This record gives sequence, structure tokens and C-alpha cells, in this order.
Amino acid sequence: MADITHATQTNPSRNTGENPVKRFFRATEIDTRLLGMVGALVLIWLGFQLMTGGLFLTPRNLWNLTVQTSSVAVMATGMVLIIVTRNIDLSVGSVLGFCGMIMGVMQAKILPQYLGLEHPAIWILTLASGIVVGAAIGALHGVIIAFLNVPAFIVTLGGLLVWRGATWFVTSGQTVAPMDATFRLMGGGTEGSIGATASWIVGLVACLAIVAAIINSRKQRKRFGFPLRPVWAEYFLSILGCALVLGAVSIANHYYWPTNIARKFADANGIAWPEGGLQISHGIAIPVLIAIAVGIVMTFISTRLRFGRYVFALGGNPEAAELAGIKTRWVTVKIFMLMGILCAIAAAISTARLNAATNAQGELDELYTIAAAVIGGTSLAGGVGTIAGAMIGALVMQSLQSGMVLLGIDSPFQRIVVGVVLVVAVWLDTVYRARAK
Repeated sequence: MADITHATQTNPSRNTGENPVKRFFRATEIDTRLLGMVGALVLIWLGFQLMTGGLFLTPRNLWNLTVQTSSVAVMATGMVLIIVTRNIDLSVGSVLGFCGMIMGVMQAKILPQYLGLEHPAIWILTLASGIVVGAAIGALHGVIIAFLNVPAFIVTLGGLLVWRGATWFVTSGQTVAPMDATFRLMGGGTEGSIGATASWIVGLVACLAIVAAIINSRKQRKRFGFPLRPVWAEYFLSILGCALVLGAVSIANHYYWPTNIARKFADANGIAWPEGGLQISHGIAIPVLIAIAVGIVMTFISTRLRFGRYVFALGGNPEAAELAGIKTRWVTVKIFMLMGILCAIAAAISTARLNAATNAQGELDELYTIAAAVIGGTSLAGGVGTIAGAMIGALVMQSLQSGMVLLGIDSPFQRIVVGVVLVVAVWLDTVYRARAK
């Protein structure tokens, strides 16, 4: 087996006629489509950096950008599986708003009556209630789509209207605030971040995980006789991954607490105020860690579990999946239930960040979530999509919005830009699939 692996790895006749660029991408196995999206993101950042006079690529703006991206990124991971199966979910923004309102009422009105204010279990019960509600809504959508054969477009369009109206009826249109102090940590901010030391620890753990994953992948390829990447490519990917992680941690640690908050902290803890001021790093925001954790779990589900294989099989060829014995209807129900759970997690992030549950919460998030998935390479024809791509797509969408806000562009024009970007992304997907045939 080792001899076969070695022969597959080094094939002179195959590499002789290739140019260095193609040989590099073949060796590293970097997804060129994903790389193109990253390149587009870099161009967007550089463009806004020039147009805003250096305001865009500052630690403060980049830190806020990641926090603002978190809730949409969480939902985009689920939208990938929805679109891969040739369905669509137009209700995610309304479901987010409804779950957010339920969680707001739970922690502000219901639970304090029984547990008291700021009880340590309030945020846990609140989050659990939101997840249960989100799962139930998703399961309801999935059952109607799978067993009553109503198109997903119609079911979720109805859900968009129903759950937005239900959000209003929960409190008769009133805003619910403030949120539990521990629950608010999920929204980021000065207290909702882990600080410099913990951020470096997280970064180092992530680097070790990247290296371990590459080593494990090489072992598995050897075990099953699959082609191996050249050793230099393994080193390159390890160094690149670690450099990106540590660079992101460094940026997060260079965003410091506002002076007035730092002074209050110093006074409360008896710290002498230095002449140049006290610099306390925010570090990585908790909502960003939640989004990353969701992305890792969803990637594992979609690539390592049987359920994930069923999802892509269903999207690639529904008839063949049915004939292969896959219970396609239950797969559909589970996908929409998972989407509902992710909407609840996104609602927790959004509600905690706003420190309030409002009727307008989540409006147009369905547009940004679908756009993030499509921009991230998920094909509307089904069968193709990646979790990482969707999360980068969410970052692209938020980068456009953040940059336009810094430039003082009106909200209506921002929506025009988002619409144009979505259409262009679908067109590029069509061109890509046509060339791939």
C-alpha cells in the first residue's frame, strides 16, 4: 500500500507540463473558489481602507465587524444545508425575532418571579427555552414541507409573516429590556470578551488543532492508500493557518477598553492610573467564539457524520437518494429543525448585543443569510456548499455594510448594493457550474 501511495504522490509525467501555479494549487489542495472569495474580501477591505482614510482596517472596526457578523454567520451555516437540498428558508429573520422575544420575556419577566433577579440559572434556562422554541418551529416547517409536500418557498414565506406577527403579540409590540447580566456576555462588548491572555491561549490551542488535523489527515491518507500532499505543502498549510489565527488574535488584543471604562475599572480595583492611561485588551469577543464553535460543529456534521452525507446525497440527486434507502423526508425535517436551533442561537447573540428584545429584531436577516451562503459558494442547484465558505460570505456581506456606514451611505443604497452583490454571486455560480461540466 505504501508503494502505491508513493507512486501516486510523485507522477513526473503529470507534473512536467503544468505551470507552477497549477502545480502549487494541486499540491496544497486549496479550494480556488474559496480563495477567490477571500481575495474579493481583501479587495473590499483595501478599497474601504482607502475610501475611509484609514478607518476601516483598525482593530476597533475589525473587532466590531466580527461581532456584527456572528449572528448571520451562525444562521448561514444552517442555510448551507437547506440550499444544498434544493430548499430555501425565508423565515430565519422572523424566527430569530420570535425566539429573541421569547428569551427576552423569559429572563426579564417570567424567571425572576421564581428564581429572583440575576440568578445564575436564568441565562441557561433562557437559552434552553429559545433553542426548544426554535427547534419546534423548524420541525413544524420541515414536517409541512416533507410530509404535506408544500414547497419550502411557500412554507417559509408564510413563516416569515406568521412569526413576525407572533413576535408582536408576545408583548403587544413592547420592547423588553434589560437582559440578564450573564446573558449579555453573549453579545460581546467590554465585558463580553475574554481578554488578552485567554485569547492567546485560544489562539495557541487553535494552532495545535490545525497542526494535529493536518498530521491526522496525512496518517489517514497513508492508511487508505490515498495520494499524499508533498511535505512542503503540509508545512505551508500549517504555517499559513497558524499565522492567520495568531494574526487575528493580535488584532483583537490591540483593541483596548475605552478610557472612561478603563478608569472606572481601575478605581473599582484600586489600580493606580498611569500617566499614559491604562490599556486593557478586549481580546476575542464571546459571540465570535460562539460563531466559530458553531462553524466547527456544523462542519463536523456536514463532512463527518452519516447525516451530512445524506444531506449532500439528497441535494445531488433526490431520486437516487430515495432509491438508496435514505429517509429523505426525515432528513428534510432534521435540516429545518437544525436551522431553527441555529436561529435561536443567533437570536441569543443578537438580543444580548442589543440588551433588548425588539419587534424589528432580525428584519432582512433572511436576505443576508441567504446571500452569505450563496456568496460562500453554495449552489442554488443543490448538492454543493461549504460551511467555511458561508461564514466568509457572511463576513463579506457585513464588510460591505460596515464600510458603507463608515462612508455615510444611506441605508436604501446599502440595500441596493446587497441586492446587486447577491445577483452577481448567483450569476458567477452559474458560470462556474457551466465551466465545470
